Amino acid sequence: MTANSGSRGFAQDVYDAVIVGGGHNGLVAAAYLARAGRSVLVLERLGHTGGAAVSTRPFAGVDARLSRYSYLVSLLPAKIVRDLGLRFEVRRRTVSSYTPYDRGGRPGGLLVGGGEDRTRESFAELTGSDREYEAWREFYGTTGRLARKVFPTLTEPLPTRAALRARIDDEAAWRMLFEEPLGRAVERHFADDLVRGVVLTDGLIGTFADADDPSLVQNRCFLYHVIGGGTGDWDVPVGGMGALTDALAGAARAAGAEIATGHEALRIHTDGTAPAEVAFRTATGEGAVVGRNVLVNASPQALAELLGEAPGDGGPAPEGAQFKVNMLLSRLPRLRDASVDPREAFGGTFHIAEGYEQLRRAHGEAAAGELPSVPPSEIYCHSLADPSILGPELAGQGYQTLTLFGLHTPARLFEKDNRQAREVLLTATLAQLDAHLAEPLTDCLAFDGDGRPCIEAKTPPDLERELRLPGGHIFHRDLSWPYADGPEAGRWGVETAHRNVLLCGAGAVRGGGVSGIPGHNAAMAVLERG
Repeated sequence: MTANSGSRGFAQDVYDAVIVGGGHNGLVAAAYLARAGRSVLVLERLGHTGGAAVSTRPFAGVDARLSRYSYLVSLLPAKIVRDLGLRFEVRRRTVSSYTPYDRGGRPGGLLVGGGEDRTRESFAELTGSDREYEAWREFYGTTGRLARKVFPTLTEPLPTRAALRARIDDEAAWRMLFEEPLGRAVERHFADDLVRGVVLTDGLIGTFADADDPSLVQNRCFLYHVIGGGTGDWDVPVGGMGALTDALAGAARAAGAEIATGHEALRIHTDGTAPAEVAFRTATGEGAVVGRNVLVNASPQALAELLGEAPGDGGPAPEGAQFKVNMLLSRLPRLRDASVDPREAFGGTFHIAEGYEQLRRAHGEAAAGELPSVPPSEIYCHSLADPSILGPELAGQGYQTLTLFGLHTPARLFEKDNRQAREVLLTATLAQLDAHLAEPLTDCLAFDGDGRPCIEAKTPPDLERELRLPGGHIFHRDLSWPYADGPEAGRWGVETAHRNVLLCGAGAVRGGGVSGIPGHNAAMAVLERG
């Protein structure tokens, strides 16, 4: 059922679990707990579930459902899909990436995918030998072996650092990813600037850092980008990201969970032992409900506010650093590099201005308070792998979506004038793409029902306003290592100072990305207690 106002609309006054937030992690927790026979109530502030993992029609009068915020799947364990009986499908991209370049006035592109021989030839064309390709195979062979050992631990009780190190059982790999800045490994393995940049980007998605950052935040980001599913593959969700959260909401309801949209949690009152009271607000008033356990599918910052406490980590406030652009095209643009089909180039990850030194320069400019003069970004086309997100008429006419993710654009750059900075950055970013196209991208943009180009851009402040991501940070805060970094981490990485309050959002240990892992782990923590 969906309750609309006050506790009078709920089936009971006290629940085994009250879940604050109906994003994908909260829905995973709800489904597990309800299937285990627990009474569950989900309170969601918005009028719909899904959080950042939604499919929407952002362009007026256009039948195209875009994954508006989060957009690819890697970290979602098959275990969760099986356990919850989800009707959800992903599709593998046949091309991993395409990175255009211009060497001596000659356009070309590094294509990773389409078979081993073709990839090897593309590396040789770029570098003049097989050396970089062999280094590539060796490097990602190492990360692949590590992924197969680390990924299964994410849905197990949190290992200690020593236990994870022993499980990996590869001192060179451990040192490369867990102890020394990622830049050292990149520079040690690869000689070509473009190849180095392609490798480094996985350490920068949603993370503002240099390759040599001593905090190793770039290593943590890289680790989560290469271990997904035990393979590191990033797949396309069929039906868009909303298909996942719709399936999760359906599974939770089918198991008996109640989901109350339009219910904004205001406070959590608890002494850590007795059932906690969650106060909430709706469009018609305020109310409260009691839960023996409260699972918070929100940021650690939001959790602290709900409890009336100061943020607990004592570090700097979270700050997002990404620029998201959604587009609908009437056709894919032609490339200056005529040797590759645009359907291949845009079917994987299309890297723009992401050479190693370009990334270093962009980070330095942003750290100095300036928008990057050559903004790095990457693009992919969802509709090539999954035409179902387009209406039949659009698909029949060859329309395509494009999703662009820009790097090194921290929230601080938009504080003075978000709207102006957004427009300046969008113009500069598209100019970098146009440099590799045989025609301007704007010539390919579709138009909405009001005659406006089908393009929208989101900065970190936009994401904070629309989704309440702290500082626009897509991971809620910097990613953690997937091991216990001190006793405060708890058994599952979701525990808080209050025994009956758990954090099940992206800011939990082993959170981040569309994974459902914090939701699974919070549910396991509750069920273990009996």
